[in-house]
Amino acid sequence: MPFSTFGLHPDLLRGVRELGFTRPTPIQEQAIPPAMAGKDVLACAMTGSGKTAAFLLPILQHLMGKPRGTTRALILTPTRELAAQIDAHLAELAVHSPISGAAVFGGVGMGPQEHALRTGVDVIVATPGRLLDHLRQPYAKFDKLEFLVLDEADRMLDMGFLPDIRRILKQLPTKRQTLFFSATMPGPILELTREMLHQPAMINLERKAAPAVGITQAVYPVREELKADLFLELIRRGVLHDVIVFTRTKHRSNRLADFLGSHGVSCAKIHGNRSQAQRTDALEGFKAGRIKVLVATDIVARGIDVEELGHVVNFDVPHQPEDYIHRVGRTARAEATGDAFTFVSPEEEGDLRAIERAVGHKLLRVTLPDFDYARRPAERFEVPIAERIAAIRARKAEERARAKAKAERKAQAAGASSSRATPSSRPGAPAHPSGPGRPRSGGGRGRGGGGGGRSR
Repeated sequence: MPFSTFGLHPDLLRGVRELGFTRPTPIQEQAIPPAMAGKDVLACAMTGSGKTAAFLLPILQHLMGKPRGTTRALILTPTRELAAQIDAHLAELAVHSPISGAAVFGGVGMGPQEHALRTGVDVIVATPGRLLDHLRQPYAKFDKLEFLVLDEADRMLDMGFLPDIRRILKQLPTKRQTLFFSATMPGPILELTREMLHQPAMINLERKAAPAVGITQAVYPVREELKADLFLELIRRGVLHDVIVFTRTKHRSNRLADFLGSHGVSCAKIHGNRSQAQRTDALEGFKAGRIKVLVATDIVARGIDVEELGHVVNFDVPHQPEDYIHRVGRTARAEATGDAFTFVSPEEEGDLRAIERAVGHKLLRVTLPDFDYARRPAERFEVPIAERIAAIRARKAEERARAKAKAERKAQAAGASSSRATPSSRPGAPAHPSGPGRPRSGGGRGRGGGGGGRSR
């Protein structure tokens, strides 16, 4: 079915065509009609399914005839990158309309965001924490709000945003249309939907989460200490290119990026300790092709849309099957094709078996020909955490010892200075203030009347 069957405004259809959308994805086919009819929507939709347009198009259609200057739609999403991406997608769909939007997230100045809230842009796309910062100020008003969208709701739960969401809801009108999208439906999310939604249209709620169709999945069994060497060899042989590689921790992202950079591989890293400017530069450089490898934590496991991404690599096996599904969903988006490879060490086989149970089949095991899986690496990829902790403690102890020695030197210097300043230390000074030629403290009232007092 074409997009024209939804009854969208011609200016919106023009934006859809210019984006190259020819026919709706399944989630768009099912979510757009009830949303345009004014119903609440509860959709269980996996990443890469096209759900962003599924909630944006009904909102834009409703706003086409509305006067400007009032914020009528709020979209909540878990990460800065996803907020920026939704805002950019909105601008592309609404390019031929007067509808405006703005992204509100942390890591950047609040000034432009305050201006957007004061002037009443039509659509605000926000992360919960930064939005609450603004809601503490009188200029952030949502009294005319008509649409609320929660995107990647389960991810917001994982990141601890559920209390923030409840605080935000208290400041929004209760009479509104709510569109709720989540890849999974854990208990707290289901409870939240019962609080927020009124007789919603329920879409794909019972569908089992699985990687998108079109993803070729394979596993490389490899010892932990050889993972970096194997990844580098796959790049050198041309097996991998334009790849996002996921690590378990920020420390491992840093180590892998440093390792690749030292071997001449164009790469960038993106994780929670990077500034917003650094994260934006890394993602834009990767999308533009200036960077061939993006090393990331799960901060980009959901919602980041990179066109024609051919490869996703799990450098570490995710602990949760849902995380695996979202990671590999970065490729084969919007019904394209792509490859997802997972490096599994012997210690990670248990987590891999849980993933295989979740996806319903055993993943293909492969090896790289002529790669020496038995060799010892030339350098350690990662310092074990116990050693890192010991090094930190040793450094802190050394700092405390230096501080103590410095304090003792200062105390000794102060004591020496004080002793030099006493009268007895001055040349020619009497041994006692009441010595020869000095009256006792009684002055002229002592024995001998006004005499000079007794000498020692």
